[in-house]
Amino acid sequence: MKRLSSIALVIFGVVAGQLSLAQVKNNYGNTPNELLPFYQFQKPYKLFFDEPQPYLGEGRKKEIPKNLDSVKVGFLGPLEGSVEEAYGQEMLNGAQLALEEANAKGGYHGLPYELIVRSDVGLWGASGNEIVRLYDAGVWGVIGSIDGNNSHVAIRVALKLEMPMINTGSTDPTLTETKIPWVIRCIADDRQNSYILALHIFEDEKIKNVAIFRANDRYGRMGVKEFMDAARRLGYPIQMHLNFTPGAEDVDSQLEKIRNSSATAVLIWGNDKDAARIVNRMRELGMKQKIFGSDRMATDRFLELTGSNAEGIITSYPYNPESKDPKYLAFVKNYKEKYHSEPGVFATHANDGMNILIDAIEKKGLNHALIRDELTSLGSYHGVTGDIIFDPTWNDVGEVWLMEVKNGKFIIKSSSKRVE
Repeated sequence: MKRLSSIALVIFGVVAGQLSLAQVKNNYGNTPNELLPFYQFQKPYKLFFDEPQPYLGEGRKKEIPKNLDSVKVGFLGPLEGSVEEAYGQEMLNGAQLALEEANAKGGYHGLPYELIVRSDVGLWGASGNEIVRLYDAGVWGVIGSIDGNNSHVAIRVALKLEMPMINTGSTDPTLTETKIPWVIRCIADDRQNSYILALHIFEDEKIKNVAIFRANDRYGRMGVKEFMDAARRLGYPIQMHLNFTPGAEDVDSQLEKIRNSSATAVLIWGNDKDAARIVNRMRELGMKQKIFGSDRMATDRFLELTGSNAEGIITSYPYNPESKDPKYLAFVKNYKEKYHSEPGVFATHANDGMNILIDAIEKKGLNHALIRDELTSLGSYHGVTGDIIFDPTWNDVGEVWLMEVKNGKFIIKSSSKRVE
């Protein structure tokens, strides 16, 4: 039977790069019909998250401050001391590049943009303190972060401070379900990644038994939850679900259980270094199962660490790295010239997030509430990652891809918008 693959094909009326939130008529989270709860039995009697949360405060009346030397924007991410430092530095690079290009065009009415950088590494809740510091420094909006726990804390403080935030790195599906009207996200969440993986694994490849091996952190826990729901609704409930401690060297006991099971495929959900260690050990133990993975595995670092062991691995990916869009090609060229490396997921989305924030500032001026209004009025935005489509929770539900390792490189296997 023919179907729309991975994510149901969405038809939007796009005018000048934007569309009204009222035009978004597809299922919440862009969920394919076959993955909706109780889809075959009944329709829900109540729907949630189908209307944007309004902001009814007085912030729009605040006067613009005078005698400014710069227009400050904030960055919050995992930097030195974090297990996600490499991702955070990449995110910082992408944001800085966008800001420098804006300054090269004249900045904000002659004032330069200034990036105020804060790391969210530290005790639980440190990100909230850093948002306060950014607010006290006079920033007009914040880009960040990656870790789901830190991002959740940060957006709640942003709500209290009435500070616009653009999340460019956390894929936690619940982030925008908080209905905080000061936050938008411009990267596909784990819901989108899970849909494309589940439909490919169970329907395209006809695999019936998948073991999950995921990081014992919020990224792993929230990510595979969506995959497990999708697997059950497709008729292939997960029978083995194991976890590993991020950074752990010894995973033999978990792999032994998988090897002795009837699983013919393994889904790994974790950071690239951990995933590489698991893949190498699986092959050392003679494990032949097909390997799938989350988008954080699709890095040059993963390929360097795994070598030929990565051949045939399939992961999700939140944008098209083979795009010929002039905007994307210019970004890649400028990024490589400045940082002498290829941009990845976190650099590209941070670049989009910073450009979205700068555009909002230039359209609405130096007022937090008006900047918020502009950000949450976006139905779509065409950035270096392509068309970003925002749903009524201001979450990116745009196109995602599957990547496969062939001859030592990640190449595009398929898109969520293909029709079979």
